Amino acid sequence: MIKFNLNGGPQEVEADGDKPLLWVLRDDLGLVGTKFGCGLALCGACTVFIDGQPTRSCQTAISDVAGRNVVTIEGAKGKVAEAVQASWIKLDVPQCGYCQSGQVMAAVALLTNKRAPSDQDIDDAMAGNICRCSTYHRIRAAVHEAARMLGA
Repeated sequence: MIKFNLNGGPQEVEADGDKPLLWVLRDDLGLVGTKFGCGLALCGACTVFIDGQPTRSCQTAISDVAGRNVVTIEGAKGKVAEAVQASWIKLDVPQCGYCQSGQVMAAVALLTNKRAPSDQDIDDAMAGNICRCSTYHRIRAAVHEAARMLGA
């Protein structure tokens, strides 16, 4: 039995310790907002926070989160997450939407640490998140809009 904190509450799962966190979240716990993209930690679709740090869940074993805090897109809350989500809606960022949970999580991490990011800061922070629809210009604009909403 592996115990950890998930989206603000205690969680226990019975799983092989090597099973990727992504599949525990999706298959065992029914939290399907975190997406499978590449399985190699290269695309960012599976991004979650582990102890506040954006982490690729496809390459993180469930045993690695024992006793730790995990936040998925379903649990992203607070002023920064709300501003990012509102800016995504206001600027109609998603096209197909598949990568957007990872994009949102990366944007929340950036704005949590830097409230007034430059274009370069945004590009650097979002570089590990691939959007097959190429909505990068809308993503950058939405990060700037979220920063404005947060008073930057």
